[in-house]
Amino acid sequence: MAIGTEGDWTERFADLSAVSPEIRAELLARSDLIRIPRGSVLFEPGQQPKAMVILLEGTARVQQRSETGREVSLYRVHGGESCVMTTGCLLASEAYSAEGIAETDITAIAIPNAVFDDLLSRSKEFREFIFHSYARRLTDLFVLIEDLVFKRVDVRLAARLIALAQDDGVVKATHQNLATELGTAREVISRTLHDFQKRGLVEQARGEIRITKPEPLRRLAQS
Repeated sequence: MAIGTEGDWTERFADLSAVSPEIRAELLARSDLIRIPRGSVLFEPGQQPKAMVILLEGTARVQQRSETGREVSLYRVHGGESCVMTTGCLLASEAYSAEGIAETDITAIAIPNAVFDDLLSRSKEFREFIFHSYARRLTDLFVLIEDLVFKRVDVRLAARLIALAQDDGVVKATHQNLATELGTAREVISRTLHDFQKRGLVEQARGEIRITKPEPLRRLAQS
């Protein structure tokens, strides 16, 4: 993990525009810019968070792993966002219950625990920034839960393929990658993709899937 400088990073966040000059100066002086390479483990179950992390650039994936080794992607954190699990753990003084992975190289701001607690108690505007971010991420989690419980796998898989497809219609993902994304078993994904292929919606090759009929697949995703 590398540490550097980033100038006034608070200008990138509209929700921080209302903080006082004093609080802004403290945020800049008491936080650290960190750079984390792709593939790094950001946190693991049982670890205590040492700082609130706000991403400036890059993408992190937060996932849950069962005792049998099955993985479920809970959400992603992109530039301009914070991690709801880290925030929740800081607020409750609890350890992580999931795993965070850097999907790309990441540039982020780390606000140490003591600074987080201090500014949270002193600044109404900083509290609003934290809780607004927290609420937005919780909404995303509720959508994920709704999808897992109520939507058919074929509908969710169609939507995910459309979202992941490159301009040429190719999705660079294995069956296991898609199973992790959708919180199901690899065998379920394989059966569903085999059905899609029989219907002429996709073609499969090693490590990739080509969408051959995007409109019918899009209609299925919206059903």
